[in-house]
Amino acid sequence: MKLMRWWPDRQAAIVFVLALLVRVVYNFTVALHYVPTRDSQQYRDIGLHLVQAHCFCLHGNIPTVYRAPLWPLLIGLLSLVSGSNNLSARLLLCVLDAATCLIIYLWVRDFLHTRRLAMLAGIVAALYPGLYIYTGWLYSETLYTFLLTTLGYVLYRLQRDRGVGLIILAGVLLALLALARPNGLLVGGLIVVWALILGRQRVFSWRFAWRVAVIIPLIALLLIGPWTLRNYLVSQRFVPVATGDGTVLLGSYNNQVARKPWDQMTWSNPLRSVPEVSGAFPLYTCDARCEMKREDLYKAKSLQWMQTHLGEMPGLLIAHALNMWIPAAHEADLPTDRFPDQLSSRIVLVLMNAFPVPVFLLAAWGLIASRRRWRELLLVYLILLSAIGENVVLYGIPRFRAPIEPLLLLLAMCALCSIRKYQARQRMAASTTAR
Repeated sequence: MKLMRWWPDRQAAIVFVLALLVRVVYNFTVALHYVPTRDSQQYRDIGLHLVQAHCFCLHGNIPTVYRAPLWPLLIGLLSLVSGSNNLSARLLLCVLDAATCLIIYLWVRDFLHTRRLAMLAGIVAALYPGLYIYTGWLYSETLYTFLLTTLGYVLYRLQRDRGVGLIILAGVLLALLALARPNGLLVGGLIVVWALILGRQRVFSWRFAWRVAVIIPLIALLLIGPWTLRNYLVSQRFVPVATGDGTVLLGSYNNQVARKPWDQMTWSNPLRSVPEVSGAFPLYTCDARCEMKREDLYKAKSLQWMQTHLGEMPGLLIAHALNMWIPAAHEADLPTDRFPDQLSSRIVLVLMNAFPVPVFLLAAWGLIASRRRWRELLLVYLILLSAIGENVVLYGIPRFRAPIEPLLLLLAMCALCSIRKYQARQRMAASTTAR
């Protein structure tokens, strides 16, 4: 199976180069003066500690289990060549995001069997702000989106080609996905469900379906295993990739968030929103064992708040679901919000508000238009449902929509394909009537 047969495809090269150019321009205009803060700074500091002190540590030489390792590791490796300058890491994100646009082009080409719509999908992806804005800082969105999109495309090809190499590649990608973000582990469960449903539908033989359902997660677990062992040694607890769910839950479910307008019912740092709880732990000297105790307490307090505020829960959950679909992302560390007075930032902000809604509408229509080919899109449906579910349960913001933006573009192209076929039928009917 020639997975990389796109290499001589000129359109594929055009999509990649255009996407890379857009992202480089964005980084040298909107994000020109960017300096990491907040999560970006933590990723950078951990990466630098890793290569300089050989310790996965945030503060001093105190080990942490609060962050997934892949992105800090890549930042640290890049620092060996470029020093602490964050531009090299952002340029790597530009390349990865351009590759995501290329995967979108390939997926649409293979699924819809039309290079015209594939080219359109690639161009739209290249210009789509919901993808490239995340290359201008040091968050892990771009890396995770690239890995998830690539994994989805590989599994789509697996439905057609059934190669052992694709199974191995999928296992490696799943491991990298989990090491980029802990919720990547959930995708392993989706793959098992996907394979077994396709086995029941006789798309796969039962033997092949079980092979896929077992081997892909097994490869991922074997690759993640050494990191899980490291986490156990420093925390004395079973932590497959990273912790942090307690911080997320407590920041989402508290009095301060519940009193805000619906579009601000997202997340507030427990240090500010629940200081009476967060104040029990040191800010800079909390080691891995301390982090686990903190997350346990945070989870207990957040569950306690939910149980005593059942009347406010429906409103919060609805707000989480709606906030995920707000067109423009606004984050304190995002370059468009850090430098809003720049002309380039104002242009991008206009595009951020204009692009998503048509894509959402087309993607919704694409879900309906492609229903007869649901077996080929089953994994896409499962990933979409999982992402929406996570946003509802935890909290929803436009940034958390980033990993599924390529899937929305794929479904939008399905809608355009159905419209084109409808128009062709109408023209054929008209010409028949005229005769």
